[in-house]
Amino acid sequence: MEIVSITSFLDYFERVRERTLRLIQVIPEDAMDISYKPGKFTIADMIRHIAATERYMFAENAAGMPSSYHGCGKELADGRQTVLAYVAEMHRQSVAIFKKLDKDALQRKCVTPGGEITTWKWLRAMVEHEIHHRGELYICLNLLDIATPPIFGLTEEEVQERSIEL
Repeated sequence: MEIVSITSFLDYFERVRERTLRLIQVIPEDAMDISYKPGKFTIADMIRHIAATERYMFAENAAGMPSSYHGCGKELADGRQTVLAYVAEMHRQSVAIFKKLDKDALQRKCVTPGGEITTWKWLRAMVEHEIHHRGELYICLNLLDIATPPIFGLTEEEVQERSIEL
């Protein structure tokens, strides 16, 4: 998918974010600091990581600035409500930066922590990054027996029920 218009990209990105937020909304307070393995991201770390990289890496680089991402620890936001507010604020700031990108800016190369890339490809990578971590969140929540929302409105079982026999 080539991104040729920031407006159409942001419409798409908002739909991706809505699905991520639906998942985050079901996480109970007592699950926020759980990790699947010692030394790995907690559930809250993953959420803060999505928000912090969006704002301090992807948005900064897309705007022609160096990355200023410095982690995703509790010092950024601690507790479910504070983490949710942090996600909302980082997204608000990022979108404000993205809205300034015109067609020429989308075609320009930007410098990322990993090297140079065309800006529209960097924005596409941001979405893939969020989806990757959302998948991790689904797995963590399922391991904790926390019911998760279906990503597109139907569960796998519901799709089977509505499908025909071959």
